Amino acid sequence: MPSTLHIFAFALVALGMVLTPGPNMMYLVSRSIVQGRVAALISLGGVFVGFVFYLLCAAFGITAIVMAVPYAYDALRIAGACYLAWLAWGALKPGGRSPFEVRDLPVDGPRKLFVMGLLTNLLNPKAALLYLSLLPQFIDPASGPVLGQALVLGAVQITISMIMNAAIAMAAGTIALFLREKPLFARLQRWLMGTVLAGLALRMAVESQR
Repeated sequence: MPSTLHIFAFALVALGMVLTPGPNMMYLVSRSIVQGRVAALISLGGVFVGFVFYLLCAAFGITAIVMAVPYAYDALRIAGACYLAWLAWGALKPGGRSPFEVRDLPVDGPRKLFVMGLLTNLLNPKAALLYLSLLPQFIDPASGPVLGQALVLGAVQITISMIMNAAIAMAAGTIALFLREKPLFARLQRWLMGTVLAGLALRMAVESQR
């Protein structure tokens, strides 16, 4: 069982990650605005399965393999920094768009909604980065079985992600309408998100050189 301090610290990291715009948030928000809240929640079910897949892979040893190969670990962290920098540029560049802006999506059935949510998460570099790079830093072998700690921490992350993503998806239409009527807030939101992402990218790039 991980220590209370490690659980709390990892929960804060997980919260920061889920509030950082990425493929999951953008897809769920767009789906909620275009097709409705129920469609977004069905897609969120696929996102949930994707997180469970990553958690089980990490818990049963893939993380250990990556961590044991320095070049692979550095490559992952550099790739993560590049990805965050790309997201930051998408928010800060002239004409950049907020994840709460309406995007055209086809009206899909429940099965396709679920599959698209799953694929969006499985192909999400942020999810891979979370489990392959961040999760091991909160595991202490002296505190008990590594597998148990990984499963507990993963459960914390998945719970936080599901609650926050569901809340964002449910409120997406209201938020989008507010930002459309208040363009200044939309610009401030884009710049705030872009600045945070750029800072995270820079920090990750610097840490990868240590």
